[in-house]
Amino acid sequence: PTAVTYPHPTPAELPANRVDWRLDPSRAALLVHDLQHHFLRCFPPGTEPLTGLIDRTARLIEAARAAGMPVIHTAQRGGQTPAQRGLQLDFWGPGVPADPAAHGSPERVAPAGDDIRLTKWKYSAFARTDLEERLRAAGRYQLVVTGVYAHIGVLMTAADAWSRDLRAFVAADAVADFSREDHDMALRWAAGRCARVAPTADLLKEF
Repeated sequence: PTAVTYPHPTPAELPANRVDWRLDPSRAALLVHDLQHHFLRCFPPGTEPLTGLIDRTARLIEAARAAGMPVIHTAQRGGQTPAQRGLQLDFWGPGVPADPAAHGSPERVAPAGDDIRLTKWKYSAFARTDLEERLRAAGRYQLVVTGVYAHIGVLMTAADAWSRDLRAFVAADAVADFSREDHDMALRWAAGRCARVAPTADLLKEF
């Protein structure tokens, strides 16, 4: 898609959650999912949902670092071979180009300091990575998820966390998608099946 613009859902527009999990910063980590220039190019600069996505993710990163929570950034490798792409090649083509400018991140949400950088290969951040092992080794059983795209990698990662008995918290206004319809569908499915969905402001109160 190109030139994607739409407003983030307001708190009143969010789906009802099936669970009432509360965030515990001593047992949680923050996942910044695929915020690479390659994936953000469909959003015109200075418009929603991009501006809110970057602003609220930056606030979550700052709060997580201050609370001593691990901050984990996923990024797909540029210039993948067909073997590395696998079935993603059939659906999405060659993916992120080898150009460093494409696989970098906006400065406000880029990895820094002790942040963890994780190379991601499939929709779920758990697929073919050691994310689960890192979380358990650090005593982290909750995962706050931000990034793109809500109905693809964000949703698949939240569902995969559920499959591993890890509690996912999706920041409803710190994710973005191809359309508001896709965004809403992802939040609705997550809230009813695998995660707690909440506005960034509500999650920040629990840090």
